[in-house]
Amino acid sequence: MNETFVEPAADTLRAWALDENLKRTVLANPALAAAATRVARRYTAGETADHAIDAVRAGVRRGHAGSIEYVGESIRDAATARHETDVFLALADAVVAAAVPTTISFDLSHVGSLVDRDLGLAHARELAAATAPLGSALMISAEGSDRTDLVLDLHEALAQDFDHVGVTLQARLHRTPDDLRRVLRHPGPVRLVKGAFLEPEDIAYRRDSPELTAAFLDLAGEALAARHAVVLATHDEALVGTLRERYGSDLTAPGVEFETLLGLGTELLDRLAREGLRTREYVIFGDDWWLYVLNRLAEDPARVVRALADLNTAP
Repeated sequence: MNETFVEPAADTLRAWALDENLKRTVLANPALAAAATRVARRYTAGETADHAIDAVRAGVRRGHAGSIEYVGESIRDAATARHETDVFLALADAVVAAAVPTTISFDLSHVGSLVDRDLGLAHARELAAATAPLGSALMISAEGSDRTDLVLDLHEALAQDFDHVGVTLQARLHRTPDDLRRVLRHPGPVRLVKGAFLEPEDIAYRRDSPELTAAFLDLAGEALAARHAVVLATHDEALVGTLRERYGSDLTAPGVEFETLLGLGTELLDRLAREGLRTREYVIFGDDWWLYVLNRLAEDPARVVRALADLNTAP
């Protein structure tokens, strides 16, 4: 794709991802909703927890642990936040019953943090208590930079009582080195991602810039030097190669994992597992996939061409 158009196209997709009115309009139209759902299938396990657990089992057969997220965000109604929290609690029960090696991930805004800080915290505490028997992490996902303070404050509150609650940090944000030092004070794992949200340049590095690559490498190095559990979440093969060159055997330390998303980075993750590194495949389920899928397309606008091809697949 012509580089002149890549970044504007990516920014447009990120803006669409955050446009709740556009989301409602598309999904309210049966024809548009059906087309969008066909595009989303490439990046999602399906609509139910059972679909996600089946996807994790398939990953386990290839040598990977899993991470499951019931996708959704920006809930602004207390009753809906309660319902969504109950879905997560049922997911935790299903994971225990299935005995699959997986973390559970969630957005704090999915369980009510935008309705009321204390409501979001109370629901998140329920999730932390329910996932404690899993023997793996409950991972708080990243949200836009305007919510980062709230996310970190609630993570800190949860970390006072639960040592398995981790948090996701975005290498793109200029503030993240300070945020990393803050979260390294707590035992839960840190998931390091590039960051997919639409952000101004005074707040975040441009996607795929040398500065972003350098920031990711430096943040990873700081977490590794601290001997902290860290999930290096990227399907960027060049970045993974540089991580391996720079940090070598440190990447085999306990608690260090590589993670890619379902439908992306499959061959890379399989190769890392064959070479003895710990790996995890991130699986989402549910029907509120709008922001997630649009951000996946924005990461590489050439995927829009693939999406157009997916529209020709049978419903």
